[in-house]
Amino acid sequence: MELKLNKPLCFFDLEATGTNVAKDRIVEISILKIFPNGNRESKTWLVNPTVPISKEVVAVHGITNEKVANEPTFKELAPTVYEMIKGCDLAGYNSNRYDIPLLAEEMLRAGVDFDMKNSLAVDVQTIFHKMEQRTLSAAYKFYCGKDLEGAHGAEVDTMATFEVLKSQLDRYEDQLQNDVKWLSSFTSRKECADIAGLIVFDKKGREVFSFGKHKGKSVEDILDQEPGYFGWFQNADFPLYTKKVLTAIKLRKLNTKLK
Repeated sequence: MELKLNKPLCFFDLEATGTNVAKDRIVEISILKIFPNGNRESKTWLVNPTVPISKEVVAVHGITNEKVANEPTFKELAPTVYEMIKGCDLAGYNSNRYDIPLLAEEMLRAGVDFDMKNSLAVDVQTIFHKMEQRTLSAAYKFYCGKDLEGAHGAEVDTMATFEVLKSQLDRYEDQLQNDVKWLSSFTSRKECADIAGLIVFDKKGREVFSFGKHKGKSVEDILDQEPGYFGWFQNADFPLYTKKVLTAIKLRKLNTKLK
């Protein structure tokens, strides 16, 4: 089944120096852009992360420090990558919890004002887990009937994710809707104010913290009750996108008081 799109949908996959969104860096990025008319555009870049890649991580994706030593940094690539995904919805495998938050961090570090407010996100892994409970390699075998050769390579994983989603739409034709907005809602976790899920919306639509000692508490209330918390948060090791959202909440509250 071909995807029904109202605007381009970019499937993408990242390989990185680790799994810490706030600290780790991208070493490879692959994007497969699907246009509403069915046309495709594909780009893959190796990236110099400017920090060492550990042997443990190299053992997973095979990208060594030597391999990326002469490649462009993400800051150098950011304008090109952003131009390719700008105005598009995004899709990936475990992308809501990892790839999109990491991409946002790298974009913000590079000075690109990355924002997901007008973009939808489809996480193919979530569809798979809700339907079958498997890994990407197993998903590819299960849905596409083929072995995934070269897993943990960004380009291979990106193409496999695209093929898996199309096969999922065929297999679950009566249960899934061929609509990016519906798929985004189906694959989303608890509605988040940020990307990393550290600030979420409660049943009343208020932003609340989802972690730590203030878990479940209103962000606005905490900023009022503990004036120093904002400064601590901004100086701590939290994702840049989350800090951006917290700043927006603080400014919104300040502007409300001034009116």
